[in-house]
Amino acid sequence: MTPVLQAEGIQYMYSPGTPFERHALNDVSFAVYPNEVVGLIGRTGSGKSTLIQHLNGLLRPATGRVLYQGEDIWRSKEATRAARFQVGLVFQYPEHQLFEETVFADIAFGPRNMGLSEDEIKDRVQTALAFVRLPEEIGSVSPFDLSGGQKRRVAIAGVVAMRPNVLILDEPTAGLDPAGCADILGDILEYQKREDASVVIVSHSMDEVARVAQRIVVLNRGEAVLQGTPDDVFAQAETLVGLGLDVPHVTKLAALLRSKGMPLDRPVYTLAQAEELLWEVLGRPC
Repeated sequence: MTPVLQAEGIQYMYSPGTPFERHALNDVSFAVYPNEVVGLIGRTGSGKSTLIQHLNGLLRPATGRVLYQGEDIWRSKEATRAARFQVGLVFQYPEHQLFEETVFADIAFGPRNMGLSEDEIKDRVQTALAFVRLPEEIGSVSPFDLSGGQKRRVAIAGVVAMRPNVLILDEPTAGLDPAGCADILGDILEYQKREDASVVIVSHSMDEVARVAQRIVVLNRGEAVLQGTPDDVFAQAETLVGLGLDVPHVTKLAALLRSKGMPLDRPVYTLAQAEELLWEVLGRPC
C-alpha cells in the first residue's frame, strides 16, 4: 500500500550556527497510510511537535523530505500551499490557533483561503460546528470568550472545515475531563470514518493511544526509536519505561493478574481486550 504521507530522513536544528544550536530531529522516517490512525508518543522534548509541523509545511527540514501522495511538498510554492489544506494540523494550545473576531470567521478562514464560494463556506462552517457539537449561534461569539474545551472544539472545527485528507492533532485531549476526552476522540474517529481520512494523534496518554491507534511511532531525543502496532510497541514495556514512558494502565493490571496465576494468554492494551479475555477465563454469566 502506498503511503498518503511520508517523512524521509527528516533532520531539523533550532538556531543553527549559534550558541543555542539544538538538534530537534535526527533522520526521522515514518509513513502514514490511507484510513489509518497513527499514535505519536514520546516524553516532553522528544521532538513530537517539531515533527508534526514538518508534515504540513510549517517547518522545512534541513535535510530529508516530506511526501504527500508521493510528491515532495516543498517541490513548489503551489505544492506547499496545497499540502497545508490537505494535511490539517490542530495545535495543542487552541488559543494559539484562534485569532479572528468571531467563531464563524475563525472556522471560515481556511475554507475562504481555499477560494470557496460564500455559500460553500457557510455550509462548511455550519457542518463543522455541528460535527464538534457546538450550536450554530456560537458563531457570533468571540473565540476568546469560550471555555478551554470549547476553544479546542473550535480549533478542530476550523481544520475539519477544510476537509483535509490527513488530520494531525497535538495532544487533543490535554486538560479535559474523561467525558470531554471521550467526546473529542469520538469526534476524531468519526471524522476519519466519514471522510476516509488518515489521522495522526500526538499524546502522552498510553491508554488513549492504545484505544485509537493502529500503529505507533515512538520518538526519543529527536529519533524514531520504535515503530509498530500497539502489540509490537507495548510488548516492549521495559524499553518504554527506560525512555520515560509507560504502558496502558490495563496492561499493568493484566500483568499483575498473571503474576497471581490468572491464565491471561494474550496481550492486553485496551479495556475491550481485557473484558473479552476475562470473560473467556472466568466464563460469561448465564
